[in-house]
Amino acid sequence: MDDMWIWDGGRVCLDFANTLRSRWRPTPEETLRNSGDLVHWLQEAGLLAPGTPDPVTAAALTSGRRLREAVDRAVLAVADGGLPASGDVTLLNRCAAEAPLPAPQIAITDGRLEPAGTTNLAADPAEALALVAQDAVDLLLSPEIRRVRVCGADTCALRFLDRSPAHNRRWCSMSRCGNRTKVRLHQARARQSERAPEE
Repeated sequence: MDDMWIWDGGRVCLDFANTLRSRWRPTPEETLRNSGDLVHWLQEAGLLAPGTPDPVTAAALTSGRRLREAVDRAVLAVADGGLPASGDVTLLNRCAAEAPLPAPQIAITDGRLEPAGTTNLAADPAEALALVAQDAVDLLLSPEIRRVRVCGADTCALRFLDRSPAHNRRWCSMSRCGNRTKVRLHQARARQSERAPEE
């Protein structure tokens, strides 16, 4: 199951949006098929403490999927220079308020001040989803929102944050989509040149 999750978004909210795959298809691929999948994803993302009490309700799964789609719509709208729908803003704000942000802490290490290790592990899925919503709100208000991209591969559509120096990243992952696309284009050019009539 671990290979089910893709962590190339660059932000936890984008990785969460990417739990619905192949969005270009009439029926996208759902990876959060049940509440156990949701719990597993939240734990793998480092948001939910191990040993979450069972059972996680179907309502938590529904809330998670609803949040995921609000994040996706809002991020794509703002990245494109628009505004998110008011319903998505309301949902993000309501969900983000479910978990208080930890107070910032500092420590002296090797004669320097630095942030102290505060944990963001939630005790239940609702709090963990609140951390996803908080990350989305932070991204929506950040200049980084203009760097959100959709993978350029015809059969992907994963969302990611372009942190490349030239801001020209096209693929969610070079190893997954970039190389495959380049190989496919190279093979197509080779076939075309083989078929081209000799002059």
